[in-house]
Amino acid sequence: MFEQTFVEGTGKTNKSWTVMVSFIGQIVLITVAVILPLIYTEVLPATTLQSFLVAPPPPPPPPPPPAAAPPVKVVKVIPRQFDAGKLMAPKSVPKEIAVIKEDELPPPSSGVAGVVGGVGSGVAGGTVGGVLGGIIGGIPTAAPPPPPPPPAVKKEAPLQRIKVGGNVQSAMIIRKTPPVYPQLAKSARVSGVVHLAAVISKDGTIQELHSLGGPALLIQAAMDAVKTWVYRPTMLNGEAVQVETTIDVNFTLNQ
Repeated sequence: MFEQTFVEGTGKTNKSWTVMVSFIGQIVLITVAVILPLIYTEVLPATTLQSFLVAPPPPPPPPPPPAAAPPVKVVKVIPRQFDAGKLMAPKSVPKEIAVIKEDELPPPSSGVAGVVGGVGSGVAGGTVGGVLGGIIGGIPTAAPPPPPPPPAVKKEAPLQRIKVGGNVQSAMIIRKTPPVYPQLAKSARVSGVVHLAAVISKDGTIQELHSLGGPALLIQAAMDAVKTWVYRPTMLNGEAVQVETTIDVNFTLNQ
């Protein structure tokens, strides 16, 4: 069998059409391999797509320039001219020397000289400023009297307020309204003392009032009652003053 195929060469093949079919098949396979990834992009790995779609990061910014060196301040040292009250010789010759010029004195004049800035028709040897109440050319030169000083502004005295203890101020009460026991507190059997801080005005009425402590159910009832209280005005050096004091309102269940 081998002898007939390779030696005698009797077997024949059609090389032209087989080569053509093989070439066309290879082209089809390459085309399919290129087109399929373009159609089914979700099959491609995500990291590969991101590497193609994401732009590369920008280059890092250049380093900042070095800070400029601060200018050097040159301090000029002024040489001392005197040392312990003695004049010192200069160590170096200055480039410029200031020349001091003195004004010439006016020539001496005979007689009595006038006053600088005087009036041309004045009297020689007069006094600077003249004499108050004098007359020049028939016009009196007396200065007008100064205007009266403005009236002093009376400053109002600051509001006087003193602190008085609660026991002392309680003796000054003229009208005292007892508090109304709240029904809710009575049903809950709540009792106790409500502590209040008050400011009594000059006429004896309550001006300011706030709570310092006590049962919550009784505070408002105590404040409503104390607001109507009236005290005798407190006098200090013959004048009525405001008073800061504390007020205790006692609530008992048997009242």
